[in-house]
Amino acid sequence: MGERLTLPVLPLRDTVVYPGVAVPISAGRPGTVEAVQAALDGDRRLFAVAQRENVDDPEPGVLYSVGTVVRIIQTHRVRGGVQLLVQGEGRAQAISYQEDGEQMLRAVLLSMDRQEPRDLEDPAFQALDRELRDRAAELGTRRGVPAEALNQLIQGVDEPGPFADLVSFYLELPTPEKQSLLEILDDEQRMRQALVAVERELARIEAQEEIQARVQSELGERQREMLLREQLKQIQKELGEEEEQGDLDELRERVEALELGEEARHEVDRELRRLERTSPQSAEYQVIRTFLEWVIDLPWGERTEDKIDLARSAEILDDDHYGLDDVKDRVLEFLAVRKLQIERAEDSDAPAGAGEPEVDAEAEQGTASNDAASNDAASNDAEEDSASGRAPILLFVGPPGVGKTSIAQSVAKALGRKYVRMSLGGARDEADIRGHRRTYVGAMPGRIIQGMRQAKTRNPVLLLDEIDKLGVSFQGDPSSALLEVLDPAQNSTFVDHYLGVPFDLSEVLFIATANYIDRIPAPLLDRMERVDFSGYTEAEKLEIAKRYLLPRQQKENGLYDGELEVSEEGLTSVIQEYTREAGVRQLERELGKLARKVARNIAGGEEAETVGKDEIRELLGRPRVHPERMAEEDTVGVATGMFYTPMGGDIMFVEASVMPGEGGLVLTGQLGDVMKESGRAALSYAKANWKELGLVEGALKGQEVHIHVPAGAIPKDGPSAGITMATALVSALSHKRVRRDLAMTGELTLTGRVLPIGGVKEKLLGAVRAGITEIIVPRDNEADLDDLPKDVRKMLTVHLAETLDDVMALAFRSSKGGAASGTSGASRKTKSSKSGKSRKKSPPQDEAPAQA
Repeated sequence: MGERLTLPVLPLRDTVVYPGVAVPISAGRPGTVEAVQAALDGDRRLFAVAQRENVDDPEPGVLYSVGTVVRIIQTHRVRGGVQLLVQGEGRAQAISYQEDGEQMLRAVLLSMDRQEPRDLEDPAFQALDRELRDRAAELGTRRGVPAEALNQLIQGVDEPGPFADLVSFYLELPTPEKQSLLEILDDEQRMRQALVAVERELARIEAQEEIQARVQSELGERQREMLLREQLKQIQKELGEEEEQGDLDELRERVEALELGEEARHEVDRELRRLERTSPQSAEYQVIRTFLEWVIDLPWGERTEDKIDLARSAEILDDDHYGLDDVKDRVLEFLAVRKLQIERAEDSDAPAGAGEPEVDAEAEQGTASNDAASNDAASNDAEEDSASGRAPILLFVGPPGVGKTSIAQSVAKALGRKYVRMSLGGARDEADIRGHRRTYVGAMPGRIIQGMRQAKTRNPVLLLDEIDKLGVSFQGDPSSALLEVLDPAQNSTFVDHYLGVPFDLSEVLFIATANYIDRIPAPLLDRMERVDFSGYTEAEKLEIAKRYLLPRQQKENGLYDGELEVSEEGLTSVIQEYTREAGVRQLERELGKLARKVARNIAGGEEAETVGKDEIRELLGRPRVHPERMAEEDTVGVATGMFYTPMGGDIMFVEASVMPGEGGLVLTGQLGDVMKESGRAALSYAKANWKELGLVEGALKGQEVHIHVPAGAIPKDGPSAGITMATALVSALSHKRVRRDLAMTGELTLTGRVLPIGGVKEKLLGAVRAGITEIIVPRDNEADLDDLPKDVRKMLTVHLAETLDDVMALAFRSSKGGAASGTSGASRKTKSSKSGKSRKKSPPQDEAPAQA
C-alpha cells in the first residue's frame, strides 16, 4: 500500500503534469497563490491535479482524483501572482479534498507506484521502446524542433516508463486523454498508448502536408492570384471599398494637373505607378498614398498677387502699432522695392534687372538675383519670374513684448499675402526643418514644407519665431538645416527629406524673430538682414495702453464702452510701479487684472467710475516693482552707471571704498570676467595717473580697494562700467562727492581713453525712467543718439567724453556745489548728435521723474 500524505492542491487548467517533467506554471488565483505560499512554508511540495472544467474557483467535484506530487524548484513574484517552476515526483490519488485557509484546498493522498515490465530484456519490449523513441524523434522533427535539442531530450531519459511520461506531456492531446495516460500505471501499456497517440499525430501532419501539396499543384500562381483577387473584390464590396479604383483615377488626375518640374514629375509618376501595383491592404500602400497627397497639397504653381499701396501700408502699420518708427521705415522701404519691381516688370518685356539703374541697391539686387532662380513650375513665363524678385531675409531683434510678431502680421496684411507662423523655440532635431525620410515609420515633412502646405501659396510671409531658441542634440543641428532655407541663392531648390524633390522657396518672405542676437550662429546670422526693436518709453507705453490695451481688455472682460476708464495718472502709476519691461506684455496683464476687478465691482451692483492713482493701489495691491531711482544726495565713492538687458535699460550704482590693508582689490556683486577686468583697469589707471587725478602721492600705498555693485544676486558683465568704476574709485581716494544727477557709461583703457559701447538707446531710456537727464557717453557713440525718440532727446543733456579727464571734470562737485573745473578741454555738451548746445536745466533737487 502506498504512503499517505496531505498536501496543498495546485489545480491545473488545460494541462497535466507528469512525473519527471519540469513544468513552468503561472499562479494567479487567490486559492492557488495561497497553496503555493503554504508549500513554500512547508516542504515545497504540492498536489498538481487537472480540472475537469475550466472554472476560476475549483471545487472538489471539478478535480480529477489522480494527479502528480510536484516540488517547487523556482518562484518569481510578478504583478498579479507568482511564476513557478515545478518538477513532477510521482503519481498520487486523492482520497479526499478539504478546504483549508481562506480559499485553498488540501488533499489527503495515497501515493501510486508505477508497474515496471517483468523483463526489460524482452525483445518485444525493447522493440516497443525503440519504436516509441524513433517515432517521437520524427514527430519532433516534423514540428521543427532543432536536432540538437531533440537528441538531448530523447537521450536524457534512459528508462522506458519515464520516457513515455515525457512523450505524453509534449503531445498535443485534449486534457481527458492526457489524464488517461497519467492514470495508466503499467509502463508497457502506457508506452503502447503513447505510441498510438504519436502515430496518430504523425498521420495528421502527413495528411495535412499532402492536402497542401495537392492544392498547390492544382492552383498555379496565376490562378491563385485570380482567385485571391476575386475574393478581395467580394470582401471590398462587403466592406464598401469598391470605389478604391475610382479614388486612384481621381488621384492621377490631380497629379497630372500639377505644375511640376522635370525631376519632381519623374518621381511623382514613379510613385503613382507603384501605388497602382500595390494592394490597398499593404502597409506600403498607405505610405505611398500619403506621400502623393502631400505633393498634391503643396502650392507648386499658386501664388498671391502683391497689391501694394504704400499709403495704405503705412496706415496699416500705424493702426496696428504705436511707435517703432525705424522698424516701420524699414518695412515701407521693402514694400517700395517690391512695388517698383512689379510695376517695371509690367512695363517692359525685358528682364527687370536690365535698365533699372535708378532703383536703389536693394531693389537692383532683388531683381538681378532673380535671373538665377530655378523655378519648379516650368509653366511660368519670364515676366512673372522677373516680377517675383528675391525678398530679403529679415531678422527682427528685440526684447519680448515689443511687437516683433505682430509687425510680421502687418507686413503680410500690407502685401496681401498669406501669413504662416512657425515657432522654432526648443526645436532640437534637424528633421524638424528638413523632414524625415520616407523609410521611417510615421515619417512626415519638415516644418518649412508643412508651412507651405498651410499657406496654399508659394509666396507667403513665413515667420520663423524665436530663431535664437533653437537647440542642438545628437539628432542634428536645426540651425544648420536653416542655412539653405534662408539663403536666397540656394532655397530655390530646397529638398525636404520626405519629398525627395526640389521645392522653390525663393518667393517666400522669411521673417525671423529673436531676443538674443548672440545666440544665433554666425553663418545663419550672416544670411539675415537685422532690424532692431528697442524698448518703449513710458510715454509710448502710455499711448499703447490707451489706444490698444485698455479697449482690448475691456472687450475680453465683458465690459461695455466707458465702464473701464483709467486716468492718465493711473496708467502712469501702473507703468512705473507695477511693470518693469521693455515691451507691454506685463502691462497688459496688469490692465487685465484691473479690468477683472472693475468687472467684479460692476457685477456686484456698483457703478462704473474713473480709476485714478489712488484706486490703482486699492485694486492692484502694493507696488511690486521698485526700480532704481536717482540717489537722494551726492555721495563720496558712489557713481551712477547704466546697463541694459533684453528686458530694457536701467541705472546701477557702483560703490568704491578704500581701507587700510595689503594693497589688494576686492570686486563683489556677482561680476563677470569682463566687468572684473574693467575694475582692475580702473585701479591701474588710478595708480599710474595719481598726479593728473589730483590724488595725494602714495594714496593707494598700503590701502585695500573694494568695489561693489549692488543687487549682488543678479549676474553682471560687460565693459561699459569702466568709467563708472574709475569715477567711484577716484572719488573714494580724493574724498570728492560724485554728482547724483549724472549717469555715465563707457569702456576705459589703461591710457584713459573712453571707448564706445552698445545698447546706448536702452541705457539712456533707463536713465530717464530713473529721473536722470544728464548723461556721459563715449564720443564714438554720438551717432547712436539719433535712435532716441524726439521727446527724450529734448529733455536730455548728453556729454561726449573722449578721455577719463572729460568724465572727471563733469562728475565731481566743487566746494560751491557746482561741477568741478577739472581738465575737460575735450569735453562737449550736446542735446543730441546734431547739436553742440547744452540745455539749461533746473537744479537737481527740483528734477521730477521723467515721463518718457
